[in-house]
Amino acid sequence: MASLRTESAADGPQMHAARAGRHTVLCLLLLLGAILKPQESVAQLLTTPGSLEPEVPTGTMVENYETIVQLCWRDYKDLMDSIREDWCDWTIISKPYSDLQYCLEQNADHFGLGFPNPLAEQIIFETHQTHFANCSLVQPTLSDPPEDVLLAMIIAPICLIPFLVTLVVWRSKDSEAQA
Repeated sequence: MASLRTESAADGPQMHAARAGRHTVLCLLLLLGAILKPQESVAQLLTTPGSLEPEVPTGTMVENYETIVQLCWRDYKDLMDSIREDWCDWTIISKPYSDLQYCLEQNADHFGLGFPNPLAEQIIFETHQTHFANCSLVQPTLSDPPEDVLLAMIIAPICLIPFLVTLVVWRSKDSEAQA
């Protein structure tokens, strides 16, 4: 701004032209704002007093979610009862289990309850107690390798160590002789 004032003292018409240019730009911006619709404008819409507060689930919403959750549980139970094979095999039960989780999660989002929620956790816990109580992680028992393999694994490093020590000493003597 200081450079503009110093120039205006020396040359009056330039200062007048700069002010007129600013006035024109300001008028164009105001005109553009008046022409554009609010949806097309760059301006941010104002929020209303309650618009940023999270929606609190009502009793009816929770009751409706409970009803839907019971339907999800019934469908899952029917699918699991139709499986005659091992319930502990993930490849067999992954589809019904994933369907149950999807049903719980999507309906929780639909009713604005969030996931996981206490009711969904209760259903999943009940699922594990009902269908997977006898499942455990079966780990194979480890046994020692055969004796000949074990001896080879022990003797090979023992024989290799003296050879490596001899090689290091021999190479260090060569480097001292050359120096």
